[in-house]
Amino acid sequence: MNIVVLDAYTLNPGDLDWSPLAKMGKLSLFDRTEASQVLERSKNAEVLIVNKTVINQSLLEQLPHLKYIGISATGYDQIDLHAAKNAGITITNVPQYGTDAVAQHTFALMLELCNRVGLHDSSVKKGDWARNPDWCYWKSPLIELAGKTLGIVGMGKIGHKMATIAQAFGMNVIVFSRRSLRNDRDNFEYVNLKKLFSQSDFVSLHCPLTPETQGFIDYHLLSQMKPSAFLINTARGKLINEADLYKALQDKVLAGAALDVLPEEPPTIDNKLVGLENCILTPHCAWASWDARKRLMDTVIDNLEQFLAKKPQNVVSLL
Repeated sequence: MNIVVLDAYTLNPGDLDWSPLAKMGKLSLFDRTEASQVLERSKNAEVLIVNKTVINQSLLEQLPHLKYIGISATGYDQIDLHAAKNAGITITNVPQYGTDAVAQHTFALMLELCNRVGLHDSSVKKGDWARNPDWCYWKSPLIELAGKTLGIVGMGKIGHKMATIAQAFGMNVIVFSRRSLRNDRDNFEYVNLKKLFSQSDFVSLHCPLTPETQGFIDYHLLSQMKPSAFLINTARGKLINEADLYKALQDKVLAGAALDVLPEEPPTIDNKLVGLENCILTPHCAWASWDARKRLMDTVIDNLEQFLAKKPQNVVSLL
């Protein structure tokens, strides 16, 4: 069994263990794989483990030995599912491994928008406090979460976790979701998208990227927000029309944004959002706590074991 991991580094930069995979076959690990290298490295593979590497129809037609693709992530928009199905290839993913990590990072971004801890830490270290005539100061308005409204777009596991944390902070929660895990214990309101954007003090995106959701956060929708409101995205960068967000932030249509994801990753050096004072950016790391990556690695291994035992689990199917 030839097992090839095409983008190993992001999952395991050296603090996790690949040896259980090696016990299942001949393991080839590649930290990173350029598009021009994918075919050469995959041509004898029976099993591919990928994260963000694009697997399209043209490639699959040149991989006659391939039986299985294990995605070391939840999202699978980089895989041509129709072509894989036609080739009889089983695809699995890892749902829910990052629920706690992503929700925690989302609130870290929200708290940074409210308290600007990094800004104040930098100010103190530059000597501003030592030179200050008063015993305290603040460099930006400080915002309490209690009593504010959080609008959650997408109500899967992460959305529900967000609602629980928000309510612990004393926030009001409203939700827009096309497919929800609604249950009788939910104590938040489901609203339409326009109402969510117009009433929320914070809008947090937790929906999948689909043809319907790509770029749906546009200038028109952003213009529904309060001038004091913030947009947070830890889901998929392409949910947002980046040019429209840049214009909205420049026009002060909303107070600011905090993004862990962008349409193009890594961004170009001249990406306009990078220079905006009212836009906080982190490098797509919400998912990447050691605990979450360990759960991810364990499930990637278990998914393959179950496939080899002819009991496949977490199979990605066409909608």
